[in-house]
Amino acid sequence: MTRRGRRRLFTEMNLIPLIDVSLILVIIFMVLTPVLIQSQITVKLPESRSALPSAAESAVQVQISREGVILIDGTPVKASELEHELMLRTAGSSVKNVLVQADRTVPVEKVVVVLDAAKRLGVKKLGIGVSPASKG
Repeated sequence: MTRRGRRRLFTEMNLIPLIDVSLILVIIFMVLTPVLIQSQITVKLPESRSALPSAAESAVQVQISREGVILIDGTPVKASELEHELMLRTAGSSVKNVLVQADRTVPVEKVVVVLDAAKRLGVKKLGIGVSPASKG
């Protein structure tokens, strides 16, 4: 028996399909993460007997969840980038209104930070979102 007549087995693993699948999964998670975060955050607003419906379409909506996550028009924002994001949202509009909707368990200091940042940017109207009190 000579060595020339034998065929060598190909024992190396092909990693290209594994890398392709991994990159596709990363892209899918990057696209779905903002949607999943937005759908999971619920803000329980404090109740008010004199709550009136507002024109929320013209206002920039800032939501603060119980965990302290800040959302501007549904997009998660870091606290350090809050003022910059508010500036970008209010700079192009003629009506500068900001509506802050904070969970009832959020400390007042976090709401004041948002209101202060909006006031420094020259926002004309500031509002705090509440839900109507249940009758009974």
